[in-house]
Amino acid sequence: MQEQLHRILVINPGSTSTKIGVFDNEILIMERTIHHSAESLAEFPTIPDQYRFRTQTILETLDEEGMNVSKLSAVCGRGGLLHPIEGGTYKVNKTMLKDLRKGILGQHASNLGGIIAYEIAEGLNIPSFIVDPVVVDELDPIARISGLPLIERKSIFHALNHKAVARRYAKEKGQAYEDVRLIVAHMGGGITVGVHLNGRVVEVNNGLHGDGPFSPERAGTVPAGDLVELCYSGKYSRQEIMKMLIRQGGLAGYLGTTDTVKVEKRVQKGDAIAQSIYEAMAYQVAREIGSASTVLGGKVDAIILTGRLTYGKEFTASISERINWIADVLVMPGENELQALVEGAVRVLNKEEKAKTYTARK
Repeated sequence: MQEQLHRILVINPGSTSTKIGVFDNEILIMERTIHHSAESLAEFPTIPDQYRFRTQTILETLDEEGMNVSKLSAVCGRGGLLHPIEGGTYKVNKTMLKDLRKGILGQHASNLGGIIAYEIAEGLNIPSFIVDPVVVDELDPIARISGLPLIERKSIFHALNHKAVARRYAKEKGQAYEDVRLIVAHMGGGITVGVHLNGRVVEVNNGLHGDGPFSPERAGTVPAGDLVELCYSGKYSRQEIMKMLIRQGGLAGYLGTTDTVKVEKRVQKGDAIAQSIYEAMAYQVAREIGSASTVLGGKVDAIILTGRLTYGKEFTASISERINWIADVLVMPGENELQALVEGAVRVLNKEEKAKTYTARK
């Protein structure tokens, strides 16, 4: 039986650019990155206000590339900061649009993904989707307990890539995602290590401004008492402290750069400080993976290293040497966000899974 052809437009908005791809099923036939000048975006008071402008630039780009939008079967956008939801592919609905426009958990360019996808799809009378946004929350109840009753551990991580590489691993092994036991470490500007069990990420560090390894930008877990002292030292504002934790921690704080290629060059030239910090980052990732393996009782099918940092061979080797006794270590470089998005849409269009419905929180 011949596979049905689905042509899908995929949209991934960034702060100053919009990446788009057109796929025939899971085969990429066109990809473009549309750059937006600071001047053009400055005209809009809020991020949601940009949606008409970005939608128009996408349609113009498709026209320039000779892509007939009437042949589209669906449009899929990057998921934004919604209420916590379980993983999967969601059909964009009015409730989701309201929360994306409102920015219930914050304003971020990814919020535009669902809005633009709906705007284009609605005019063509085809479905629009989002897939595995960063707010995917499937933590086991025990994993939510922090040790301080006033604070609950949160699930904020690179869900899209986590889920995509886990599903690819399962497919290659001829198994269902729900039947594999994996640890996935996504390593980019932030680093998140997740435990995948029964098709759910039951444990993961908060990669935004919570716990876990330090990264090129994030401070990760820091001694709580010392952090409290810093907060009340009178030297720094709340905004400055948050900036230290989220944008100026990790490699940026120690070495003044988030560019791991530059860091590796410094290491190769014998920079002892760069060597120690780079090694410490690998050490913390390995330690987090080791900790995560206890959630699975040591019964781990594979450990997957993914994200842009995995292009650094010495970095991934340093991690692998510390953890390969737990399970096979597989490297799946990059993030491949457009591919991950289209795979989610195709699963629904092929009726391999049912699109989920986003509902309002009471």
